[in-house]
Amino acid sequence: QVQLVESGGGLVQAGGSLSLSCTASGLTFSSYGMAWFRQAPGNEREFVGAITWTGDRTYYADSVKGRFTISRDNAKNTVYLQMNSLKPEDTADYYCAAGGIGPLDLDYDYWGQGTQVIVSS
Repeated sequence: QVQLVESGGGLVQAGGSLSLSCTASGLTFSSYGMAWFRQAPGNEREFVGAITWTGDRTYYADSVKGRFTISRDNAKNTVYLQMNSLKPEDTADYYCAAGGIGPLDLDYDYWGQGTQVIVSS
């Protein structure tokens, strides 16, 4: 059974930083591209960024480029999302996903349950 478990969410002031982790089990982690999505209340889920299975390439939404960094440790079956210079509009539930590489939900086969990030102004 595949499981993706996110952690690291919480409350942070605007301009601050937060680091999310997603640990996978039940799959060959190093064979999967990994991504982060987010969904704010009342909004559709949106792509944040993705990383290839080797970690050699990363892709980001324009809204987070230069502020967020995705990395992975295949030895630990974990993908990370380092979020800096956070803005109130970054407030959302953040989800990790495993699958191919792309900005769409259907590019991914497995999803975590999400972790909440709240950025106060």
